[in-house]
Amino acid sequence: MNTRRKTRLWLALSVLIGLGLTISLVLYALRSNIDLFYTPGEVVYGKDETGQKPEPGQRLRIGGMVMPGSVKRDNETLKVNFKLYDARGVVSVSYEGILPDLFREGQGVVAQGVLESGDLIVAKEVLAKHDENYTPPEIEKAMEKNHVAMGDGKDNHS
Repeated sequence: MNTRRKTRLWLALSVLIGLGLTISLVLYALRSNIDLFYTPGEVVYGKDETGQKPEPGQRLRIGGMVMPGSVKRDNETLKVNFKLYDARGVVSVSYEGILPDLFREGQGVVAQGVLESGDLIVAKEVLAKHDENYTPPEIEKAMEKNHVAMGDGKDNHS
């Protein structure tokens, strides 16, 4: 093999190795930024298909209804504690910041944060549902399923 071919071969191999390394690093970085969607029942009992529960320290998004009577505000700070529920479970959410104007008891919300031990989510962001025209597909599916389960006459809460 002459020198010119060796040089081209090494150049092609280095480009492939560099490309592979770049793709690996990008995928690794994206993996750590993924927020999986859960309902309160899935946090407590695990996903239906796999039974997989989120682990403490995991970032997640959780969607549910604000439980009436559960909103507790700290008079000294902007800290708010409330409970989210669905047909299968209840979780506690702690949030420090200004809540959306449409946040209220009985309202559908999505909280994004980190799961602490047990069923406590420390939220970094809380979003309130603002109109009936658009709902993200995963939330719509989960809420449809919960409405069906709540309407079946069985007591699904533990």
